[in-house]
Amino acid sequence: MVEPGKMADVFVQKSGEDGDVQSIDNMGAQLENISSETQILTSNVSKMTPENITSAARVVGQIFNTSRNASFEAKDTAVSTVSQLLSVSEDVFQEVPDAPPDDDAFTTLIQQMESYSLSLDSTSVVKPNVAVQTVLFSTKSTVLFSVKKGDSDSLISGSITVDTNVSNPNPDAETELQILLNTSKSNTTCGFIVYQNSKFFRSKIFKPKSNFSQKIISGKTDETKKDQRTSVEIVFNPRYDPKTFQIHSYACVYWNFIKRDWDTNGCHKQRSTDEFLYCHCNHTTNFAVLMSFEKKYKYPASLDILSNVGCALSITGLALTIVFQIVTRNVRKTSVTWVFVSLCTSMLIFNLLFVFGIENSNKNLVKRDNDTNKMDSDKNEIPTQDTVVISNPTCTVMAVLLHYFLLVTFTWTGISAAQLYFLLIRTMKPLPQHFIVFISLIGWGVPAIVVALTVGIIFSQNRNDPQWELEYRQEEICWLAVPDKKDLITSPFLWSFVLPVTIILINNIVIFIIIIVKVIWKNNRNLTSTKKVSSLKKILSMLSIAVVFGITWILAYLMLIDNDVIRTVFSYMFCLFNTTQGLQIFVLYTVRTKIFQDEASKVLKLLSLSTGRKKSLPSVTSLRLRVRMYNMLRSFPALNEHFRLLEPSVITEETTLSESDQANPSI
Repeated sequence: MVEPGKMADVFVQKSGEDGDVQSIDNMGAQLENISSETQILTSNVSKMTPENITSAARVVGQIFNTSRNASFEAKDTAVSTVSQLLSVSEDVFQEVPDAPPDDDAFTTLIQQMESYSLSLDSTSVVKPNVAVQTVLFSTKSTVLFSVKKGDSDSLISGSITVDTNVSNPNPDAETELQILLNTSKSNTTCGFIVYQNSKFFRSKIFKPKSNFSQKIISGKTDETKKDQRTSVEIVFNPRYDPKTFQIHSYACVYWNFIKRDWDTNGCHKQRSTDEFLYCHCNHTTNFAVLMSFEKKYKYPASLDILSNVGCALSITGLALTIVFQIVTRNVRKTSVTWVFVSLCTSMLIFNLLFVFGIENSNKNLVKRDNDTNKMDSDKNEIPTQDTVVISNPTCTVMAVLLHYFLLVTFTWTGISAAQLYFLLIRTMKPLPQHFIVFISLIGWGVPAIVVALTVGIIFSQNRNDPQWELEYRQEEICWLAVPDKKDLITSPFLWSFVLPVTIILINNIVIFIIIIVKVIWKNNRNLTSTKKVSSLKKILSMLSIAVVFGITWILAYLMLIDNDVIRTVFSYMFCLFNTTQGLQIFVLYTVRTKIFQDEASKVLKLLSLSTGRKKSLPSVTSLRLRVRMYNMLRSFPALNEHFRLLEPSVITEETTLSESDQANPSI
């Protein structure tokens, strides 16, 4: 058996020494051998090359040529070859070079297949990816050719039916497509061909990018163009997952051999239902319905509510923490304000962007399930591709900002961990010169470089794709695109987010463990404080450090467990702990400080005083009576002590909050 890579050479040898396939003449039985060999050489579709496809299509087209007088068996084998060619990967077909109009192997094959469909004498030839049927009738009539759905995508002999004298298409739940030919001439021969996909129809207008099945149906009569008055009605039942996709638009088209592309001239939409798309054309040829789909996206509402509430609390807590840290810096006399404020600032901006910008505004433009029926039937425009995503540059910008500020947040957690390690483990040595400038360049600059490189590389690799941004972000939300498992290694999501975040988290966890072991739960001689620390304060100190280090992001990795129940539990835990991270920082680093508690106590006193005064304002008459009673009691010293509660100073006196003596455990 000849290797598939040498197929073109074999075809040339069989065609003639000069390599011109057109030199194949009436070779009789040799054509059967050529057809059989071609079928064998194309049987292993995984090893087919673009050159193999072109050569095979060239030879098969000549076998169907009526001037070659090939036998029925040779043509039947050639149909098998056509079916095998349609199984070759779409990527390989895309690499087939464009041929000149007078030497296009695919165009020749399609035209010769049409002629072949008129020569079967009311019989059919059915292969997995192509079916051919001839119908003969002697009077003016209608012919309905139907293709039924099977258990698989392959065509079988029982999947095609022919009915005559039918006035209208009559699709049912099992119908995949129908074509009704209404002829105005007696003694007519009709030929039908079904192609399982459009790989032979290499359109420059319509570029399929997904694996949606675009079936092609050919209906042809033996009438000449001058006498042809055949009208055609076509019904398509597109195969797609309605839970995941919905039809965005479609066009009724035919293959124009002059343009070598799809055309709408003479074809128009009739109507559409939830299941079927109807077309009408005033001529016969190869027909198709070119459909574009848009994906449906659904979100669990409970996670959305939890995220929004948590982020709202975090935004408030972070804003108050930033103000508190800046205003009380001199009082607290701490050297880590800049790092901590930078962390809180980046986290605050990220939460604001998350709340107000994570949702794609395109979700408001998505059609409902029954909107397919409302598509404009007069607008028969050819879509450019089979998947449609409405461009939204704002969402792309938002994804870039979210990507940047989340990387900034993690970078500052890493800097906080490094600084805390430097201050505690390295015995509080003085910070290096220009330390603030250095860490600022790292904290704010390095993430910017990572994001800029990621977007630049993706754009340069997909600049000719109008939907290039979907290689960077998702469509359902304005966040980084999460790839399939097979594309994970080469995905930007891995290299520009998961990898740097993982490195930072590992660094933070290691430092966190070192601090716990060497500082919090062990007496360190280098520390000057000799005050005994309770276990509760140690635990609070651990929580304080864990929150700043972002330790709870470990839950994101646990969400990768391949178990729906476990993944759902960790999803809610992740959402709860990380959306409230700003609130946790506020409680642990602001509310627990003595300065904040003192100021809060003063505010509460003022509020309580104001409330007490409002409550103690009686009516004018009651007030006068109370004053008289008070003056009277003042004249009786013995009774005065028993009525101290009536003193004005005591009436307006309020209970003060007890002051906490615990020191701030944050560093």
